[in-house]
Amino acid sequence: MARGNYSIVLLAWLITFLPSRASPNPNGDGYVRDACSVTRYRDLCVRSLSPFSSTAKHNPSKWARAGVSVAIGEAKRVARYLATLKRNRNGSGRIRGRNRIALSDCVECFQDTLDNLHRSLYVLRKLSVRDFGSQVEDVATWVSAALTDEDTCLDGFDEETGKRVKPLINRVSNVTYMTSNALALINKLATAGPECLKNG
Repeated sequence: MARGNYSIVLLAWLITFLPSRASPNPNGDGYVRDACSVTRYRDLCVRSLSPFSSTAKHNPSKWARAGVSVAIGEAKRVARYLATLKRNRNGSGRIRGRNRIALSDCVECFQDTLDNLHRSLYVLRKLSVRDFGSQVEDVATWVSAALTDEDTCLDGFDEETGKRVKPLINRVSNVTYMTSNALALINKLATAGPECLKNG
């Protein structure tokens, strides 16, 4: 067989029999993009929630739970980071002066944030048709409170953007974006109404 023909046959075999890793799941991508269409930070929403596509699909309740879940995960990571910074009193990366006071306040704010997000996720897992309205209203209130706590944390460092503070601000800001997205998904759930619970 000529060398050129052999190459063509080999290429055809590879295309036919080897699985393609590059082609995404078009349905899954569509599910998450549809869910994230109501959020302010859509790219972040799509990236953080795409693993939930195969289970959440078109279910607003599951997307709301997913949104709160990823916000909790990120808030936990940032809370640990803040606690580490607070304990660092002598290292080269320690935070001083007014920033240190703001850091202590921020640690407390994130504890409140986590309390409110955990409370919200608990209720979202137990939604009922009968109590749907009051449950979703409570969840929206708690997630809004979590967002306020995160903003309060950032306000303490306003105009204090030294090299030691910028990474902190970036990490906290990322949590606020995820919490904002979660709140948007909760509002979408409220609009969908209790009928969405009957569809899985």
